[in-house]
Amino acid sequence: MNQIKSFVFALACTSLAGCAASTTPADVAEGTASADSTLPAAGSAPAIAEIEYGNFTEDQLYEAIISELSAQRGRVSEAGESYFDLAMSTRDLTVIQRAIQFASVNRDTNALLQLGMLWAEIEPENPQPQLLLSIQFLESGAFAQAMSHMARVLELGGSIDFAALAARTGELNPQDRAVLIENLRQLRNEYSEQITIQATLVQLLAQNGDFEEALEEIELLKDATALTANIVVIEAQILQNLDQTTRALRVMRNGVARFDSNKNLRLTYARLLIGNEDFELAQQQFQILVEQDPQDWETLYSIALIDTQLENFDRAIAAYTKLIGVDQRADESQYNLGVIYQERGELEKSIEHFRQVRIGTNNFLAAQQQATRLSIQLGRLDEAHTWLSRLSRGQPRLDVLFTTIESGLLIQEGHPDAAEQLLNTALNKYPNETDLLFSRVIYYDSISDREGSERDLQQIISMLPEDSRALNHLGYMLADQTTRYDEALELIERAIAISPDDPAIIDSLGWALYKVGRFEGALVQMRRAFAAFPDDEVASHLGEVLWALERFDEAMRVWQDALETDPESPLILEAMERLQVAE
Repeated sequence: MNQIKSFVFALACTSLAGCAASTTPADVAEGTASADSTLPAAGSAPAIAEIEYGNFTEDQLYEAIISELSAQRGRVSEAGESYFDLAMSTRDLTVIQRAIQFASVNRDTNALLQLGMLWAEIEPENPQPQLLLSIQFLESGAFAQAMSHMARVLELGGSIDFAALAARTGELNPQDRAVLIENLRQLRNEYSEQITIQATLVQLLAQNGDFEEALEEIELLKDATALTANIVVIEAQILQNLDQTTRALRVMRNGVARFDSNKNLRLTYARLLIGNEDFELAQQQFQILVEQDPQDWETLYSIALIDTQLENFDRAIAAYTKLIGVDQRADESQYNLGVIYQERGELEKSIEHFRQVRIGTNNFLAAQQQATRLSIQLGRLDEAHTWLSRLSRGQPRLDVLFTTIESGLLIQEGHPDAAEQLLNTALNKYPNETDLLFSRVIYYDSISDREGSERDLQQIISMLPEDSRALNHLGYMLADQTTRYDEALELIERAIAISPDDPAIIDSLGWALYKVGRFEGALVQMRRAFAAFPDDEVASHLGEVLWALERFDEAMRVWQDALETDPESPLILEAMERLQVAE
């Protein structure tokens, strides 16, 4: 090897190592081929044996040196582009493979496809470029092309794991997936020893909803190869989709007995048992998993959840406490401990655990709300407020949010004066904060101060003319509590134009139309609202509109159905009494 070629080779070895240390490359292949692989392993730099480059021009050699120097200096993208051009111009196999390494690091799919095509042209009997192409087409969603190159890998004596195909076809439309299924059937018949083809065929059939066919293929697969844990899981999932839950449970039970140490299989079985509400048996499976791996914290958390569900509170408390001690699922555990102690009536402990849920976690707001509610129930209003103030210090948005939560709880727990004082103080601090204004509207509503509610709602609308919540609230209030029906309808029509699918606004529109005597139009809107949100308030309105249309039997059916769900509904009973309906 001459001096300049040796220099290029040395640079190649050192710079690729630098790339691997500073960059995580994309996987070039997700499968195996029987031929010796020249594709780079993810996250590592393959050793490059000393080679003789082809007949390069001086400019090409210079370009190779510059590319390697660029890579050493961290300009990997620039080096990749240079090597791509060099590979295309020289058609040198080693340069092509080097260019593939850079394209992989740079995640340059287009370059990988072109280089793969060139490599396949130069080495048509090598399965490796076909493997590279199949994976790249798979990644880009060109499944038919991917299948073609997968088949070519098999033709050339290589092997490939077809599972990658099923992992990416979940979003395909049924017609396109059906084409792949037929291709897989042909490959299965031709390469019967390639078990992953048949396993993938089963999964694609299941994705297409062809569960009976998938089950038939499962039986053929079980005849063709030794049973595996993965086959057990797939069969159980297909049986579930066929609503054969008992059979699915039997398959999983037998599978767990056969593959006792397979964690995924036992975990899937436990979840299936939970779905079937067999919590005791599910807990047994989770307990076995913890015994097999005492530091399997997720499984320990699952056991704690089941114990909570079964009201085995002492065991649940022990498990949650252990998880908190190792800082695994700590915030969820604190929240669940709060729930348990609240259920037990130990409100002090409940408050303590709710307050331990850290800011930024999923249950943080729910936990603070519950802690505040319980503190207010215990008569500790000042303590509840002090805690929230401390948490929100220096965070105006959180301060506003906590004020809305606290004021709502004060109203619910029978402390309207404290809620008013809290909101007035907050509005002095944040005078144009619409969430605070709306919370004060709720306060005014609670004490039947319509003028106060209207004043704050008008202020919100003046600041935010597109606030559909305020428009709807004011419009409904005017339609329900005054005779200003035309004004109410105008406000609600503005709200519905902004939020056309909000069932609360649709109900308000129907109610306003009813008030102005447009009963047929009101019925259309009420039916829409009731279909989206069939609560007792909408039911009372729908029944009243039907009554106005003299469709008495239908109105009675709506009301009676609602009373079956909520026999004490004051809204339904008030409407029936006002209209002097005999139950």
